[in-house]
Amino acid sequence: MKTLIEHLRVLHHTLRRLLLTPNATLLNILIIGIALSLPVGGYVLLKSAQKLGSQIAGTPQISVFLASGTSASDIGHIGEKLKQHAGIKRIEFVSRDMALKKLQQTTGLADVINSLSQNPLPDAFVIYPTDGDLASLESLRNELKTWQHFDYVQLDSAWIHKLEALLDFGRMAVAILAALLSFALIAITFNTIRLQILTRREEIEVAKLIGATDTFIRRPFLYFGLTQGLLGGIAAWLLVAGSLQLLNHQIGTLAQLYASDFSLQHLSIGDSLALLGFSAYLGWLGAWFSVSQHLWQIEPR
Repeated sequence: MKTLIEHLRVLHHTLRRLLLTPNATLLNILIIGIALSLPVGGYVLLKSAQKLGSQIAGTPQISVFLASGTSASDIGHIGEKLKQHAGIKRIEFVSRDMALKKLQQTTGLADVINSLSQNPLPDAFVIYPTDGDLASLESLRNELKTWQHFDYVQLDSAWIHKLEALLDFGRMAVAILAALLSFALIAITFNTIRLQILTRREEIEVAKLIGATDTFIRRPFLYFGLTQGLLGGIAAWLLVAGSLQLLNHQIGTLAQLYASDFSLQHLSIGDSLALLGFSAYLGWLGAWFSVSQHLWQIEPR
């Protein structure tokens, strides 16, 4: 209980110190917020781009062509087995006669097709997987290849590979940007705490003379860095939310012209908490580095 009261007292003292220099505090928080909002905004755009890409490309399909001579009972058994598969949402059976009729109607080669002595097309199943992830689709395709009576299994994954490649590139760019800006924010907090330590040098020397431990002296600076980082994370969240609100207003007008309901996704609760926790940790880390480097240099004379 005593320790909790001490932490609350230090936190209260930290908030007072922040309010004593409102201009500098606001500027630091704004810098942290803008820096964090850049990778966070990129992350949000990537999530929305992935959703839009899935909508444009449509539901991925796996076409399964049956071997010639497969009996009607075998086809029925295969259909039931596919319906019970956990990775398959629904299936469509396309008979060879239906496939030939569609080909005749869509290709304009009716005369050529009518001249054929027999139907060369096989019976087929069109499979709609439950999961549209590339790895899951390829895993399902490889599994279906091992089933009996399946002559050929085709996954039209060209668009998926292109989309995944673009998203992977975007994720890498956002990760690099986030790493660079994280180091920059640590440096900002490091310098802020260093200046505070230098301006309070005499106070720290007196505290050490009367027996204050390094842990006791270090605690206010760590709380200052953590609080500043947390406030910077809140500023970043507000900047991203406000930007998305403005962009969605414009996107909504454009989407209506194409009869679409697309909009940029806001940060989820989990993502928001991760942002706040990460920003607070960066502030704490910068303060810890600064205190660890400069505090030991101050000894009472």
